[in-house]
Amino acid sequence: MKKMLLINAGVVLAALSYSAIAYDGQNCSEPGVCWEPKPGYPEKVAGSKYDPKHDVNELNKQAQSVIEMEDRNKKRQENLAKTGKFVYDVDDIE
Repeated sequence: MKKMLLINAGVVLAALSYSAIAYDGQNCSEPGVCWEPKPGYPEKVAGSKYDPKHDVNELNKQAQSVIEMEDRNKKRQENLAKTGKFVYDVDDIE
């Protein structure tokens, strides 16, 4: 009985391992490049319905805020070097 149980367990394990080896889930063009577009996805995204059409002003908001922050910090540093006191609020700097 034990022998039959071990044989059946071996057959089940062999079948499971074969099915895991047989399917890799993706067709890779090269190792590590396995992205596949869904059916109907265009070759070129620009101009298609998938094009995000970002607003240039929205994209530049972060860069503009960083420039403004650097200007405020520069005023704070100049005031600190001149007076020896640190003033956080830039509007209070003369």
